[in-house]
Amino acid sequence: MTITHNEPRIAYSATQLEDLDRQVLVHPHQSGAHHERCVIVRGADCTVWDAHGNEMLDAMGGGNWVAQVGHARPELVQAATRQLSELEYFTGFDIYSNETAIRLAQRLVALAPAGLDRVFFISGGSEGVETAMKLARLFHHHRKQPDRTWIIARQFAYHGTTFGSGAATGFPGFNEGIGLPLPHVAKVSLPHPYRAADLYDDQDPTDFLIAELSDTIARIGAGNIAAMIGEPVMGGAGVLVPPADYWPRVRELLSSHGILLIADEVVTGFGRTGAWFDSVERGMAADILVTAKGLTSGYAPLGAVLMSDAIAETVAGAGAHLFHGHTYSGHPLPCAIALANLDVLQQEGLIARAHTIGEWFKTELAPLADLPVVGDIRIAGATVGIELVADRGTRQPLMAGDVAIEMRRRHGVLVRDYGNNLVLAPPLVIAPEQVAQASTALHEVLSRLGADGQLAGARE
Repeated sequence: MTITHNEPRIAYSATQLEDLDRQVLVHPHQSGAHHERCVIVRGADCTVWDAHGNEMLDAMGGGNWVAQVGHARPELVQAATRQLSELEYFTGFDIYSNETAIRLAQRLVALAPAGLDRVFFISGGSEGVETAMKLARLFHHHRKQPDRTWIIARQFAYHGTTFGSGAATGFPGFNEGIGLPLPHVAKVSLPHPYRAADLYDDQDPTDFLIAELSDTIARIGAGNIAAMIGEPVMGGAGVLVPPADYWPRVRELLSSHGILLIADEVVTGFGRTGAWFDSVERGMAADILVTAKGLTSGYAPLGAVLMSDAIAETVAGAGAHLFHGHTYSGHPLPCAIALANLDVLQQEGLIARAHTIGEWFKTELAPLADLPVVGDIRIAGATVGIELVADRGTRQPLMAGDVAIEMRRRHGVLVRDYGNNLVLAPPLVIAPEQVAQASTALHEVLSRLGADGQLAGARE
């Protein structure tokens, strides 16, 4: 049936919505093994409700590391309504702009790490990484170094799903079935202190990783490499916090060869780990920085690629033409929402509050360390990674998917599973009693998880 704007909205039951979803939608990361659907219909602060009326604690930031300021904030709703009444859209191509995009760019430059003074707007993280990779190549091209086309990324990094960003993503099997991937992308090892004995031949992790990176540069040829891309803290890999000396030494090595560094802060930016931009405290000193997610707290699709004046002038200044862009670049609606979102983050002190949330989690999750299936607990601000193992001695990975399902079904707590890691990234407005609720639920479920991956008494 075709519904026009003149017809009343049909009231579907929860079961009807789930059936319709299976009929008409294809989901990102959809698995044919999962027939169940969970249709979220309402949210407030750190709580969401599904179509059946079940109340759930959102411990995963809208499911995707967003919702920094919580759900249904009236300030953001009002900003969106006001902007729609003034200007719903106009292109940002060539000479055209809009006041809201200009104000947001000015605000971001004021917050950005030193030296990142220009902004290119995109709709999300994948677009942002794609843009950053193109900018790096174009920068060298305009500087008469056209052979610098290679990008260095890391195993188990998550940089997006488009053709270019997906090539930089380092999960096994990620590019299976799509034919030849984007060429000139090399992968190096990831910093994973918990698995140092297996990964680094009993060497100091940073020494090993720097030697490997140096060998990779020598093998490809420094004059052929445009940039290296990395997350300050690796989110999808399980909230992997690198050794303190890792990024400063990577930066030094890259600089010595004229290779740019792209910081992927799609997850970590805007308070997720307790800073506006996590790369600053890690010592990355990035040449290009990619953001999204927390920029609007997920209220509208928007991201920003920050770059130096030198890069901007080289690729889009006098004598240059940046033949790249997207229809919704600088869209006034998400830009207005982003400005209101930044106001809330600043006025309510939510950036610093992420550290407080992290301390709550450290206390509440401490009992998990006694469970035989818990190998490592990693906390970076308001972000938690729990690595599951079948055996603590061998550190054999134990898949976490059934745990995430049981957390939702039995306890009404939403977390994400990434392989053998459980991840929590709640809104920065989460209360201490909600942290305790999520932590208690985790302990209850993990205490029933066997080394064979079976959950005793799992709820259907």
